Amino acid sequence: MEKLMRWGGSNKNLSLSLPDGNTKIISPKNCQSVEMYFNSKKMAKAIGRLAEKTPEVGETVSGLLVKEGFTYQIMAPDDLHVFSQLSTANVTQRITIPYSGAFGVIKHRLKQIYESVESSTDEESEVPTIRVHDRVAVKQESEKHISLHWTSDPVSDMVLDSIVALVLNISREIPKVVVESEAMKTEEENGKKAEKVIHALLVSLFGDVKFGENGKLVISVDGNVAHLDKQSGDVDSGNEGLKERVRAAFQRIQSVVKPIPLSAS
Repeated sequence: MEKLMRWGGSNKNLSLSLPDGNTKIISPKNCQSVEMYFNSKKMAKAIGRLAEKTPEVGETVSGLLVKEGFTYQIMAPDDLHVFSQLSTANVTQRITIPYSGAFGVIKHRLKQIYESVESSTDEESEVPTIRVHDRVAVKQESEKHISLHWTSDPVSDMVLDSIVALVLNISREIPKVVVESEAMKTEEENGKKAEKVIHALLVSLFGDVKFGENGKLVISVDGNVAHLDKQSGDVDSGNEGLKERVRAAFQRIQSVVKPIPLSAS
């Protein structure tokens, strides 16, 4: 290490008295600042469990770096209370999310993302629980909300964030499914009602109207028979007069029962 000295006499005489060559002599003026640089290597000693095994060249050593004064020590987290006055603690967090869907849907979606998804029952609260990689526990607290429990660390936090996003997406999809199913059910009911009305009106016009094969209606008038296809509106009959009457009547009934919807302006 270079030695920096301030000397009030002759630099030449001082250099002659210190011929080792490692001494650098400066003579600053009064009130002039002098910067001195000290290069020293910092060394940390592995103690406790980390010192039981000698690491290979290039192997990463993971532990806690503890500084006390000018000394550094690397130790395992479990040895912290042994070699210092410090101690470690785990922070367990809990979050509650509104969810009114089936609890099995969450498990099904989680299995599509994570390899380790296990179902169990919580020992304390006795509620259905899903554990994801033994890091995050999803509990069905009630029919309207679920709770997520995890020990805080970078990996568990990322898993938790993905589960929260998944549950929120499921919650947004549930109303759509309900609305679509209700719309399909309403449309089906309206279709059945329309068929009943069409059949009743045809009976009032022609009298003998029966259900035939392939969903067709068989209309008999004075010994003449006409077959009406309710889907396409086609009429098949050997009597042209009856054929035209049935076709015209069906078109008028269709326009009343199933009018053309007005287009949005």
